Amino acid sequence: MPEPAYPAARAVAASIEAHFVRHRTAATAAGRVDLAPAPDAASIETIVDAAFWASLRREEGITPKISLAFTPPSASQLPLLFSQSLPLYAAALAKLAPAVERPGIHLGVWPENGSLRVWGTTRTLPALCFVLEVVASGLLVVKHRGDAFGKFVNVAVLEGDQIKMIDESDAVEPECPNMVQSLLGFDRVNTSRGDGHVNVLVQMAASMRAHGRGGALLVVPSASTTWVESIVNPILYEVTPPFTAIADALHERDTDPGSHEWQDDLRRAVDAVAGLTAVDGATVLRENYELVAFGAKITRRVQHALVERVALTEPIIGSQMTVVSPTQLGGTRHLSAAQFVHDQRDAVALVASQDGRFTIFKWSIREDMVHAHRVEALLL
Repeated sequence: MPEPAYPAARAVAASIEAHFVRHRTAATAAGRVDLAPAPDAASIETIVDAAFWASLRREEGITPKISLAFTPPSASQLPLLFSQSLPLYAAALAKLAPAVERPGIHLGVWPENGSLRVWGTTRTLPALCFVLEVVASGLLVVKHRGDAFGKFVNVAVLEGDQIKMIDESDAVEPECPNMVQSLLGFDRVNTSRGDGHVNVLVQMAASMRAHGRGGALLVVPSASTTWVESIVNPILYEVTPPFTAIADALHERDTDPGSHEWQDDLRRAVDAVAGLTAVDGATVLRENYELVAFGAKITRRVQHALVERVALTEPIIGSQMTVVSPTQLGGTRHLSAAQFVHDQRDAVALVASQDGRFTIFKWSIREDMVHAHRVEALLL
């Protein structure tokens, strides 16, 4: 019997098709020729529907985690081709899941004799390729890759009957944090620091979410020490001299850009610092990526007011900015991070919740208050 349709697949297909057409048109106008074919709405609906029902199945008690890429075999380098392509059915996808659940492996999907079929696996994808990831049971994320070897950018998040289309227009807001711009695929280039600045914080955010314990990271100016006025003294885990592994890896990249060793060094250093955020209290990182403390207790700065309201936004189409009490954002970590940024307006605070939520706190000159950017939909 045919499986029942997943209503959200049809509801979101046209919007996703428009996203890929828009980006492909802009890239073509800019002279790009290394582009993946834009998926049509019917193909998007079929892929999303099959992936959703596959996510509800179990193979040996484990939820399938797969990545589907809409691309022909000819667009991949060294593809693994099945002698006979497989039907794009939930049962077939669930059976394949254990073999392809490692990061970077995609199941290739392409039309064959009038229907979509799985032709094999690939580790390489053309630019602007449609990718659908099964993250958890009933949780799907549609992505595209800006460049053939670039990072993935989230397009839509589907969780059961809830649909979140990412709003790229947030990236052009003057006060949009650089990290949010990077997650939306609009990196700002900082010539004084190189393009590693934003990417490090994106990697840090992903690593903080991965350990699942929640955590807080305070990014403070390198040349300033006023941040200590918002920290309870003595700091239990002060780092002396500062831990510079992240900065060292970035220096290695700048001096030997052709080497890939710095990437492994950077990944290990980021994971090491992100792991410290699991300790109760906040981790303090200078803007030059020197770690100076962790487990730090945040307190209200002397002669500064208690933070009473925070502007809250999420880069989702249809979402509007609201002004809320910081207590509505979460627990103690969120409240203390909002207070820290309220008192230290040149600092940024990153807060991960145990339930997967992720918030970036930054002072907004326009709103004259702390601005909380909810970005977990960009990190899935």
